[in-house]
Amino acid sequence: MTTFKIAIILFAILSSLAVAAKADDLLIWSPAKVSDRSYRATMGFRLPAEWETSAGADVALAATNGGAPLPDSEQAMLWGKISKTAVTPAGQSQQGARVSVDTLRGSGALTLSRSRSWILSDSLDMQTSRSISVQFDAVDAQQASVTASQALKLIHPWTGTSLSAGAGISNASGDFSSTVGVNQAILPNLNLDASVSNPFSSDEAGSVNLRYRVEW
Repeated sequence: MTTFKIAIILFAILSSLAVAAKADDLLIWSPAKVSDRSYRATMGFRLPAEWETSAGADVALAATNGGAPLPDSEQAMLWGKISKTAVTPAGQSQQGARVSVDTLRGSGALTLSRSRSWILSDSLDMQTSRSISVQFDAVDAQQASVTASQALKLIHPWTGTSLSAGAGISNASGDFSSTVGVNQAILPNLNLDASVSNPFSSDEAGSVNLRYRVEW
């Protein structure tokens, strides 16, 4: 069975599951036309509870002018995630897990994450996040790799200024990476941010961006 047929079958299975969940407005359905001959869709369903659970698939396909599938353009990614959010007058915390499997290439990942935000003082808010991800490749029989990361952000809500720092390490390469940055809200939809990756090292790199967001 070709990968194209597998993708079509998977698309049909997930579509039927999504229709079953639609009765309670729990359907996840987000199709998109990426270009003239390429399409992508996210489909699935969610189950609201103390631990919100959702599952589905990302399906994509691109074709040539003659209608033949482009090599390596097919995507059939199965995914599932659970998350729990706790809200208090002083802050919010969230924890969850996500698993994804590339059914066409035999690779996948499991990610555990936790984040928290709270009022630190009258003029400062704080956000922290941490995650650990395990990636595997069953086809190439490669050893699973583990990546851990952690981030911290201080926010001054009255001026729209925030300072952030993050770090990560992977057992696959043994590389340690870090980033520090600052963000300043200039207008309601205009932000200026600057960051430096791996400061005080030989591969130090910096960037400055001015971002404007439009909603309609």
